[in-house]
Amino acid sequence: MRLVAVAHGTRSAPGNEVAAAIATAAGARLGMPAVAAFLELAEPLFADLSDESSVVVPLLLSAGHHVRHDLGGVAPLGPDPLLAVAQVARLLAVGAEPGRPLVMVAAGSRDPAALRDLDRARALLAEAWGGPARLATLGGLGARPADVVRPGDAVSPYLLAPGHFADRCRASGDLVADVIGPHPAVVELVVRRASAAVQLQRLGGVQPHQEPAGAGRHA
Repeated sequence: MRLVAVAHGTRSAPGNEVAAAIATAAGARLGMPAVAAFLELAEPLFADLSDESSVVVPLLLSAGHHVRHDLGGVAPLGPDPLLAVAQVARLLAVGAEPGRPLVMVAAGSRDPAALRDLDRARALLAEAWGGPARLATLGGLGARPADVVRPGDAVSPYLLAPGHFADRCRASGDLVADVIGPHPAVVELVVRRASAAVQLQRLGGVQPHQEPAGAGRHA
């Protein structure tokens, strides 16, 4: 059995290396071969790797077109409290004081389900940070950073890897944290998702089209 960690893919080599680092670390924890695959813009393509012996864990942070159409509805990586743990670590690393007002900036999507996921991720970040957090998106539904970020705000990118959106996010404020990246909390989350999928397969089920943690609390 093999772990396939699926990212969107970017023309930025460092961005794709983040997916590879997460896959390698999670595979080592699980004791199984692991590979990063991409939906577009980078190789190997997920369409060329997926098979019945693979455990698929998306590295996509919210619902949307790719989750439904390319991944068959397998739950995205977020929202999840472990992602908020990683975001807090990135904020502290750039000198943001705990509780300081912040804006979570995501890539965005035209899918209303994605916006609900992002709002849940914002709430999880606010809880972990111990202060108010607002949401901005770089595209799709939602308000733009220029309309949300205020003087003195910290900015937390809800982005897994460097690339086009991370470059845009860096211009959104004076104190901008790094992307989430291959933080140990992210690796832990991938390990948990893969372990649950393996257990289901051993019980004769299929990989769950599960809702992410907290999804039932959108209403």
